[in-house]
Amino acid sequence: MPHVGPDAFGRAIRDHCRGERDAPLIHRDGDETREHPVEAFYFTPPDPETPGQRWLDDRLQGPLVDLGAGAGRHARYYQERFETVAVEPSPALVETMRERGVRDAREGDMFDLPAQFPADRFGAALANGTQLGLAPSQRALREFLGDLAHVTTSDATAVVDCYDPEHEATRELLGYRPDPEPGVGRRVMWFEYEGDADPALTFRLFAPEKLREAAVGTAWAVADVRRGEGEDAHHYRAALAKRSA
Repeated sequence: MPHVGPDAFGRAIRDHCRGERDAPLIHRDGDETREHPVEAFYFTPPDPETPGQRWLDDRLQGPLVDLGAGAGRHARYYQERFETVAVEPSPALVETMRERGVRDAREGDMFDLPAQFPADRFGAALANGTQLGLAPSQRALREFLGDLAHVTTSDATAVVDCYDPEHEATRELLGYRPDPEPGVGRRVMWFEYEGDADPALTFRLFAPEKLREAAVGTAWAVADVRRGEGEDAHHYRAALAKRSA
């Protein structure tokens, strides 16, 4: 899906990569603002010696599709191990990834996978960055899992992540909103850079049990959940595996 809008987020990260960023990347909810940590989030390479990265490495295989690949932090790491395709809706981020040596970086929409890839194309998928929360409902989450199943092999794996709305620290996120549905929260925010503002993003935050519910009736099952540590305890990664036929 072509990108629509000023792409303030992507431009800020591209400018940072080129050493040309003179203004902060801001995420905003109304009058509340925070500076986004560009270097730490997008340019710190994965460390294979950390427990979290070892957990991730043990659950991914090739060919891999990296959905919402950002500046290519994970794509650059995994393409040295197996074929990796990096997908991003931001033209500036696709450009950034290519400049950083990502061999297969494509502009695309993670919520329209069957239109972009054939059946059984990938052995694994990674959606890191909580962008799965852009699925607006439980039905949309289930539909994404169905589409992901279509473009992956029968023995495929996947790793997705989210903030757990049932964790107290999640309520401190910029843009957090409560939701009456148990195990669900909302987050509304947008990015600003050099006077440009991207469209507002509305995330549906879901607890691990809501992901398990969404997987019912799909080819996927939640095989494992790894929660963050310390200040990241409200964040979790979930490993998915294809169900036995």
